[in-house]
Amino acid sequence: MRRSWVEQLMGMPISVLARGAYAESAEAEAAVKEMYADLGEVDRVFSPYKPDSDVSRLGRGEAGWDDVDPDVRDVAERCAAARELTGGLFDADLPGGGWDPSGLVKGWAVERAGDRLRAVDGVDWCLNAGGDVLVICPSAEPFTIGIQDPHDPGRVVASLARTRGAVATSGTAARGEHLYDPRTGRAAASRWLSVSVSGASLEYADVLATAAFVAGDDWPGVLLPGYEGLGILADGNLQATPGWGVA
Repeated sequence: MRRSWVEQLMGMPISVLARGAYAESAEAEAAVKEMYADLGEVDRVFSPYKPDSDVSRLGRGEAGWDDVDPDVRDVAERCAAARELTGGLFDADLPGGGWDPSGLVKGWAVERAGDRLRAVDGVDWCLNAGGDVLVICPSAEPFTIGIQDPHDPGRVVASLARTRGAVATSGTAARGEHLYDPRTGRAAASRWLSVSVSGASLEYADVLATAAFVAGDDWPGVLLPGYEGLGILADGNLQATPGWGVA
């Protein structure tokens, strides 16, 4: 039995696929509703595009760190830890001033919201937030995750079977040159069109995918133990780390 949902939140489609005998249960429905509510609250607090969000108010100097939601301070600490972890390749501090934690918030928020789904017994879940995927499979039957061709959004160039954990992708195909290199303060320049990272946590996979893309040809060295990657070059060639594809 399968059931699916999709909503537009945080500027992207967020879809949920439930699989199992209780996929259509009231408990599953309630968990998904609560999950979307959690993500809606994250968008309200963190969106840099909403003028009344805490992040926007911080940026304009209308609020201090003591005036914002405690989650904002938590995320700021996580961003600082991510900068240290990646040797500065991931940085929420913007060139010329300002702070935008969006590169961490999505993975962190979806990973946390996944706790709503984990609480439902007897259901496998595949949560897709704009191409970043969280998988929860108590049945141990894997979901197959497709890696999109950066040249053709309708084509899959690789697939990955997962019973748990996350896959995140960073690149320029969907949003153009939106990533910057903290080492230069300019747009990240790379012959890689995308880098996908798989591992236990979507928060870490998302951060590592961003840092790996910024690193360019040195991207495999950015990954932490337990995380694997797949890079796609502009000519269509693929490069994977040794553990990529291993469930």
